[in-house]
Amino acid sequence: MATIKVYTEETPNPATRKFLVNKLLMNGSLDFANREDAKVSPFANELFKFNFVDGVFFASNFVTVTKSADSSWDDIEEIIKEFVKGAVESDLKIQEVVTDLNTNFEGSDVEVKIQQILHDYVRPAVEQDGGAINFQSFDEGVVTVELRGSCSGCPSSIITLKAGIEGLLKRMVPEVQEVVADSL
Repeated sequence: MATIKVYTEETPNPATRKFLVNKLLMNGSLDFANREDAKVSPFANELFKFNFVDGVFFASNFVTVTKSADSSWDDIEEIIKEFVKGAVESDLKIQEVVTDLNTNFEGSDVEVKIQQILHDYVRPAVEQDGGAINFQSFDEGVVTVELRGSCSGCPSSIITLKAGIEGLLKRMVPEVQEVVADSL
């Protein structure tokens, strides 16, 4: 068994930190915004036992943790890093029931094209910052997305949404007039 290494990265959201591991944790992503949601995830449930954890987000090879406002990364980063290392080494489950998070997009031709662009171009960049973006709907020129992980509540996410994602979609899908986020 290879030794598990955990690396931390700051994200654009000062309340979140990304804990990367040298092992694939999952395909897709899962977001646990509170303790109640985390009950279906042994890994997230254990993280929420720390009183300074306010959110947990999993994707590919990382865990993004949102800290409480009254805690400092200087005080808690090593604690979380050691916990993540131990949890990955002991194969603590991220979720009890594994669901297939495939990329079979549904909807009209325009909706499928939007979802494909979000998956191919936007998702990798957003994941680098410890977050995720999910397509919600397309109605009368307006694309609604959900921002999760670091992106949820991040001060720079509105700029990324409008300047980056909206600009990209408008160029690639002429039917798109605006992009809005459900979680902002």
